[in-house]
Amino acid sequence: MKGCVSTDLGIITIDPEVIAKYAGTVAVECFGIVGMAAVNMKDGFVHLLKRESLTRGIQVHISDDNHISLDFHAIVAYGVSISAVTENLISNVQYKVEEFSGMPVDKINIYIEGVRVID
Repeated sequence: MKGCVSTDLGIITIDPEVIAKYAGTVAVECFGIVGMAAVNMKDGFVHLLKRESLTRGIQVHISDDNHISLDFHAIVAYGVSISAVTENLISNVQYKVEEFSGMPVDKINIYIEGVRVID
């Protein structure tokens, strides 16, 4: 479902794909996040997505009352604290997506799909 924000001049409709792309860009800027992951459910394989296809690793759900819920499938850097990285990711994404869209973010689920050594 698309999100709608009402203003004095009319209604703004935001596609979930736009929110996913913005959230993905914010996420990969966070310390400890290597990138988003695409999970092949059939084979159980996980692979790192390129910057152009970040949205495949993020699902956006917009409720009828315009509240956003995000699911991230992320790959983290080796040797970092997963809890610290995810807390940082949640706070950054929540703040920036709310500021960007004008809609509240109710829930952010993070699924760590892998660990990658950074060169």
